[in-house]
Amino acid sequence: MFGVDTSELIIVAVLALIFIGPKDLPQALRTLGKFVGQVRGMARHFTSGIESMIREAELEEMEKKWREENERIMREYPALLEAQKAESLEAAGQAALPLEEPVAIPDPLSAPPSEPSEKKDPS
Repeated sequence: MFGVDTSELIIVAVLALIFIGPKDLPQALRTLGKFVGQVRGMARHFTSGIESMIREAELEEMEKKWREENERIMREYPALLEAQKAESLEAAGQAALPLEEPVAIPDPLSAPPSEPSEKKDPS
């Protein structure tokens, strides 16, 4: 990984044993292990953050392409529909009529409240 051979690793271990001492060596290795674990955790967190940013950018790009394609289809579809309707009417011997415009339907929730009806007394 770092280009450390077995002989170099043995030299580092012997030097650590000499300078740290056999009494403090387990504590030093435990501390070193915790430090390496924290560094790996930070690297993993950083990598996952970068990957999520890349995924978001790819999704935004795909959504943009989808929107453009959808707009293109919606622009072309009414013309295609009109042409197909004209062909079918001409085949039937009728003149082509323009498409009807949609009728606006009032929203019942936005309509003003109606007046309450008077209750009749059952007696």
